[in-house]
Amino acid sequence: MINRLTLREMEVLRWTAFGKTSKETSEILNISINTVNFHIKNMMSKLGTVNRASTVASAIKTGLLEMQ
Repeated sequence: MINRLTLREMEVLRWTAFGKTSKETSEILNISINTVNFHIKNMMSKLGTVNRASTVASAIKTGLLEMQ
């Protein structure tokens, strides 16, 4: 079973899905690049993925993220 993502992880996931880099996401959310990467690593662990692209794909496939 997939663990629930935090609100901040969902924010980072959305910007990642839009193709933003960690640096760009950190500037948008006013957090450090290390914090963005921390959230990405947590999401990868929760979703059982190995990189950003597969994390986004898994989130879309499982209904955690809707792209419109």
